Amino acid sequence: MSLDYDIASPGAGELFESLRAFGYDLPTALADIVDNSITARARNVWIDMQWAGRASRIVVRDDGRGMSEDELRQAMRPGSRSPLASREANDLGRFGLGMKTASISQCRCLTVLSKTLQSSPALRRWDLDYIEATGTSEWRLLKRMDLLSEADHLVLAGQKSGTILFWDRLDALVGDVEFDDEAAQKHFRERAEAVKLHLAMVFHRFLKGRNSVQLHINGRPIEPWDPFMEDTPFTDPMAAEELVCEGERAEIKPFILPHHSRISAEQHSSAAGPRGWNAHQGFYIYRNKRLLVAGDWLGLGMQKEEHFKLARIRIDLDNTADLLWQIDVKKSRARPPAALRRDLQRIARAARSRASSIYRHRGKIIQRALGDRETFLWTHYTKHGKSFYRINRDHPLVKKVLATAEDRGPIRSLFDLIEQTIPAPLIVINNAETPDAFSQPFEHSPTELRKAMAEVFDALVEDGREHVEAARSLLLMEPFNNYPELVSAFLDEVARKSPVRKR
Repeated sequence: MSLDYDIASPGAGELFESLRAFGYDLPTALADIVDNSITARARNVWIDMQWAGRASRIVVRDDGRGMSEDELRQAMRPGSRSPLASREANDLGRFGLGMKTASISQCRCLTVLSKTLQSSPALRRWDLDYIEATGTSEWRLLKRMDLLSEADHLVLAGQKSGTILFWDRLDALVGDVEFDDEAAQKHFRERAEAVKLHLAMVFHRFLKGRNSVQLHINGRPIEPWDPFMEDTPFTDPMAAEELVCEGERAEIKPFILPHHSRISAEQHSSAAGPRGWNAHQGFYIYRNKRLLVAGDWLGLGMQKEEHFKLARIRIDLDNTADLLWQIDVKKSRARPPAALRRDLQRIARAARSRASSIYRHRGKIIQRALGDRETFLWTHYTKHGKSFYRINRDHPLVKKVLATAEDRGPIRSLFDLIEQTIPAPLIVINNAETPDAFSQPFEHSPTELRKAMAEVFDALVEDGREHVEAARSLLLMEPFNNYPELVSAFLDEVARKSPVRKR
């Protein structure tokens, strides 16, 4: 008797090759692995990226509760758990695909070794080259203990429980290169740095406080990157609000970060994050404290603009809201339900308004504190509805140059030429297209910054300022106000060389 259906099992090799194209990069793939370790109640996760040319490997080890033989076999099955199944409240998993798809997106050979307090070590391996070589469509999950060396087994032997993942044949990251390929090795190191920055951001709420998790990369601890600067007294948190949609709650809390004049240069640089201040404004979506989306206005009709860069808004979701918020397999994208868009727009507008107010108001305070005459090198004017900029003739260094010049005519003509040929339209276009491509003044030129600082300081003193007054002016003057620590170090050096300087 014929059946009413066919068995249409996918070929193992074909499906694995398709799963590799999910869109992971190395940082998001390793974040997915760390999810499993945290769900397994690990207190430590060690990531070792070992360079050896084409034999390079990545090893991820944790001290979590581990898996028994049966649990490991189940965990290695693609789609080991339905996304519709209920999960523990602290479970960071989603589709039952993460460990496999994240791993094989980066390597062609995934080996997992695990043990629990009650069970002996268990081993399983997916080897894509082996599956291809068999010429069959069978899902052959290898399990011989001698697939790993004795040295590999000894790593887990020193723990009571835990799991180790071995990524070999890193074709996506390394490929077929020699050990002494300097360009490939440099790229490998750069990707390791990208992993560190990504994990510091994604798991920052797990990396501090009671019962914190410790992440290590190549033997060094990963420090958390808090996008909201909650430990900084000048951060301005707004009131939290709870929104409910289809029975799922979302807690929304905006934070307005401090103006750069209120924090150190180091804090300012750190808060810029991996992608810069402008790129990191917007919503931050968390699922069980794990960051999914970092700095995005979520398609709510708002653009990333300079004067809104202090606004960052945290959204906290439970793992039961996955379908409602359209969380993807990589856990790097989420979309708000239509029913919440109006409320999110309202909250975003309020946060952006306050951020803009602080950004502009603080700038005016700085101008008033020093006096508009000398704060900035450029002065903005409006005439007949047209905007233009002129070099500030009251700037102390400009005054000194003009006062000491034997012939001021060429200098004034040069100033006029510079003022009349500022490529304002091109600057506006470039800033709109790539707002974070512009570096801070002297960001990569500390020597030139110090020389400029010394010249302005001398100009202020020669103009009759006391050292203390000149120092205060320097700390408030653009662009030196972006580098208060460097200014302080410079002033300390001046004080040591000339403790008393008469006018």
